[in-house]
Amino acid sequence: MNTVKTGWIGLGKMGIPMSQQLIKAGYPLSVYNRSKDKEEAFKAQGIGVAASPALLLNAADVLFIMVSDDKAINDIFHGDEGLLAAKVSGKIIINMSTVSPAISKEMAAACKAQGNYYLDAPVSGSVKQAEDAMLVIMVGGEAGAFEQAKPILEKMGKLVMLVGGTGAGNAAKLAINTLLGIVAQGLAETVTLAQQNGVEAEALITLISNSALGSPFIKIKGDAIVNNNYQAAFALKHIAKDLRLAKDLGLATPLGETAYQTYQAAEAAFGEEDIIAVIKQVSKG
Repeated sequence: MNTVKTGWIGLGKMGIPMSQQLIKAGYPLSVYNRSKDKEEAFKAQGIGVAASPALLLNAADVLFIMVSDDKAINDIFHGDEGLLAAKVSGKIIINMSTVSPAISKEMAAACKAQGNYYLDAPVSGSVKQAEDAMLVIMVGGEAGAFEQAKPILEKMGKLVMLVGGTGAGNAAKLAINTLLGIVAQGLAETVTLAQQNGVEAEALITLISNSALGSPFIKIKGDAIVNNNYQAAFALKHIAKDLRLAKDLGLATPLGETAYQTYQAAEAAFGEEDIIAVIKQVSKG
């Protein structure tokens, strides 16, 4: 068994399979989740459950966070029983959420003031990649803390890379998700054009998948369109949020701006569905 004690905050679609990789690797783990029902499966595994983020940080050497947005991060750090209320030092806090570089810089400064390290380490990949420990993990922060954390992060991903200082991991993730939004919208527009001219979606996806443009993403999302399956693997509301964050970073290029506008328009009606439900938005035009 590994001796580094780990903690995990955020037991959502990604947090559950990612934290399970730490258990499989033999790391002692304790968890905290705002919705208490998500903790029950961990209790059944004999995993410790903390009553607050502060208590979890007290029990952990390395603490991971995987939540939805900047507000959730602010609450986790600044709440009455938040991480900063623990007033401990010597910890490594790794935020794997897709959030803004600005909040990472703010929280990194607060952590440093207490003698702790903060890494932003968002991931590229969805639930299947999390279950298979095949995520791509991009990290921002101090090199020394990264080297300490890298062996643990490698239990969750096929590639773990330090890309720069604090916030750089977040910036890289927002750049990648901008491309994700553009590609999903491009696929949706391509299928729509083909269907409008008598070509079935299934035939088109087969052609694309066997061309130089073929990719796992095209195949998976193309099959989702063919099967009319818009159950969220990565919800459209999340790409809409990520593009807002990218916009705050300065996204103003032609394709980026178009994707931003499209997903903002689609969010109200299709936000809970998968990203490829953007086809419902573009086909309306």
